[in-house]
Amino acid sequence: MKKSYCLLAVSLLVFSVFTLSSCRADIKWTKYENNPVLGGADLGTCFDIAMLQEDGKYKMWFSWRPKKSLAYTESKDGINWSEPTIVLAPNPDSGWENEINRPSVIKRDGVYHLWYTGQVWYNDWSKSGSWIGYATSTDGIHFERKSDKPVLVPEKGWEKEHAVMCPNVEWDADAKLFTMWYSGGEIYEPNAIGYATSPDGLVWTKYKNNPIFSCDKNTEWEHHKVAGGHVFKHNDWYLMFYIGYENEHLARIGIARSKDGITNWERLPTNPIISPTPDGWDAEACYKPFVIYDAKEKKWRLWYNGRTGNLERIGLVFLDGADLGFPKH
Repeated sequence: MKKSYCLLAVSLLVFSVFTLSSCRADIKWTKYENNPVLGGADLGTCFDIAMLQEDGKYKMWFSWRPKKSLAYTESKDGINWSEPTIVLAPNPDSGWENEINRPSVIKRDGVYHLWYTGQVWYNDWSKSGSWIGYATSTDGIHFERKSDKPVLVPEKGWEKEHAVMCPNVEWDADAKLFTMWYSGGEIYEPNAIGYATSPDGLVWTKYKNNPIFSCDKNTEWEHHKVAGGHVFKHNDWYLMFYIGYENEHLARIGIARSKDGITNWERLPTNPIISPTPDGWDAEACYKPFVIYDAKEKKWRLWYNGRTGNLERIGLVFLDGADLGFPKH
């Protein structure tokens, strides 16, 4: 019996050493020293972005709360941004988009495709709602709605018949389908992440086993909710950079990965990667990451919303090298 215990202890020690060495606990994301890079001053709250890297510059579509609209700005370095231009304003007559926000933008065959969140708020939150709409543009600035009605609505139990939001859309060239990861649940902060597919961007089929990603009840920093994932294919994995909520008001950012983007999500052992800075501009929450990897520079850039009080602004974080810190399989 003593021999068995000794063998077990040695095995656990070897496993622990292997895990610590293989998951690169020394990897550290570094916040830009002059954050935030957008918002505040005359712009007010700027949050929940989508980006493309084209023509030697970064193109950003962001949620502009004072205007209740989506706006566009661009930058050569990801730090200094041009004067914003509104690209899609709300349509109160629609009955579901008194304000719009949370864009997802991809470019395919010369056309910019935009999915966005439309919201209606009431003093009674149980009557408020959130839906997802779709628009296109040939220049990325002048968008035309493809439907007066939302293309994705809250109807499933886990969506609480209340809110779907935060679309994150990619084009799957092999399957010839648009693929969407979206958040659903309560309207103030959604609860989990679901998956849907569409051949045309208008008609969507939700995955039968949604949600595909839910909070880890045994992990304090994200035991309350998860939402706002940025999902994309990188090498042999789908990566998800997501928001984890310790409670309704305290949020951090973590990473998970999956071979198919739907099942068997593996969280980074050293999560969270980004947390609020005490007494900083992001002292209360870090939300909604958007990530771009520069293969030439071998550098990750991550933009996110930081919040203190009711003000949200956009900040930037860097990671040098390609290694995110996952264990080697």
